[in-house]
Amino acid sequence: MKDLSDYRKSYEKSELIEKGLPEDPITLFRNWFAEAEAYEGATEVNAMTVSTIGLDGYPKARVVLLKQFTYEGFIFYTNYASEKGKAIAENPNVCLSFFWHEQERQVIIKGKAEKIAPNLSDGYFESRPIGSRLGAVVSPQSEVIPSRTYLEEKLIALEKENEHKEVLRPEYWGGYIVKPISVEFWQGRANRLHDRLRYSIQEDFAWQVERLAP
Repeated sequence: MKDLSDYRKSYEKSELIEKGLPEDPITLFRNWFAEAEAYEGATEVNAMTVSTIGLDGYPKARVVLLKQFTYEGFIFYTNYASEKGKAIAENPNVCLSFFWHEQERQVIIKGKAEKIAPNLSDGYFESRPIGSRLGAVVSPQSEVIPSRTYLEEKLIALEKENEHKEVLRPEYWGGYIVKPISVEFWQGRANRLHDRLRYSIQEDFAWQVERLAP
């Protein structure tokens, strides 16, 4: 057995208090995101864990890249026919989570996922490198495939087929926006007495802030 009980770290870099807190969680998220981006050596601070409830009834989490966030919600792109896409079609309740180790911070977002407008997905798809566009077309995401060679051969064939053509977004690929109903901000503190503040949307669309025990 591998014993990990001695893995310990004291969190002492910052605090999260109610004084001066923004009225909405998106503003605070934007501030935290900017601080994570500004950290020297930071990479892919937009990496987030997307959790869904699968068709088999089990939750499943995977890392996906956040591509936009607005006051309406958080946007990412994927294959609609993938395992996560099928799960969202059946149950749009999802959870997003970010962990920024250097800042000793975590953000947990609960919300509902829905497809964004096709023209928005078109615009993002066209901005991607050609290899990424071809990969999205070639890959039957989440399906069982016979080998790596199978994918590589499909890619080569598609490259030849589209050598002088524009690669268009397939209908089965596009964006989701997760519209939050609650956003929890976690700031590591000493002695494991971490700060946890949760924003919850109310019927009048105002945000209520509550402090949670660590």
